Amino acid sequence: MSTEGLLGYCRAGFEPELAAEFAERAAAAGFPGYARTDRGSGFVRFLGVDDPAALARALPWSTLIFARQKLRLLAEVAGMDPKDRIAPIMDALGGRGRHGDVWVEHPDSDAGKPLAGLARALGNALRPALRQRGLLSEREDPRLPRLHVLLLDGDHCLLASADPGDASPWPLGVPRLRAHADAPSRSALKLEEALLTLLTPAEREQWLLPGMSAADLGAAPGGWSWVLAKRHVRVFAIDNGPLAQSALDTGIIEHVRADGFRWTPPKPLDWMVCDMVESPRKVADRMATWFREGWCKRAVFNLKLPMKKRWDETRDCLQHFVDHAGRPLTLRAKQLYHDREEITVHAH
Repeated sequence: MSTEGLLGYCRAGFEPELAAEFAERAAAAGFPGYARTDRGSGFVRFLGVDDPAALARALPWSTLIFARQKLRLLAEVAGMDPKDRIAPIMDALGGRGRHGDVWVEHPDSDAGKPLAGLARALGNALRPALRQRGLLSEREDPRLPRLHVLLLDGDHCLLASADPGDASPWPLGVPRLRAHADAPSRSALKLEEALLTLLTPAEREQWLLPGMSAADLGAAPGGWSWVLAKRHVRVFAIDNGPLAQSALDTGIIEHVRADGFRWTPPKPLDWMVCDMVESPRKVADRMATWFREGWCKRAVFNLKLPMKKRWDETRDCLQHFVDHAGRPLTLRAKQLYHDREEITVHAH
């Protein structure tokens, strides 16, 4: 049986959601198949597809919600001798062509994290061996596919390939962000990751300009307002709770003590952001009202997911938002590294 298909990395515990997303979206694109995964593993394989390359093109990484990374699965290598892991990997790569880079990774899971040291060592040994065989360019070349080696155990790995233009640019699909000492809360990292992941570099440059205006619904203690203010965007911080002093010290955050579900802006704004702890349907409905009334041009908001049927709830809430926004929208959604039981959505 062929091991080729798709390989997706995800947050540990959300494998069923990624499996359901793969299956539903692949079937809708005309590629029936089946998902294989174990809860807590941090990855999902989607197999049984006649043309994995075509499926990979039909499901761009940027459109997948629960996939931190999307790769073409090439082979599974089991029973590797700890004294020589290179040879079986080389054999499995026979005829696969040349790659522009290689990343040796481990799942972001309890079982995978102890493999970090071995992954680094294997990567250091594998690179010169691949170059000697002509399977890896002398220097990193983004024009060529990127080889991924996902180490599952000391004697077991998956080999996969990424199109650098259709995959996460970060190992494990996780951007490395550093917490700021003066940030009002760690939730600031969620918005920073959202802006980095859901917007292109050109969009960040054009859409986050000094002097723009924004509302932060449910702002306290002010982490998301602070991120926008650091980009010199003026913010209405809407919350009955207090803001951290570091948020107020920016000088361009106006604290409005009001309910984020009831407040309306005095004029149309460039941005609205929202990280309120409420049912996803209620949040989606309020976000739709903002667009329907023309109160903002762009938004980033979180949808807190239930414990069961999370893929169904995600799909249905996003559809509800689109159906009730009253205007055509571009929508992007991801479960980010800094998210927990939630997804983050960008709309414009």
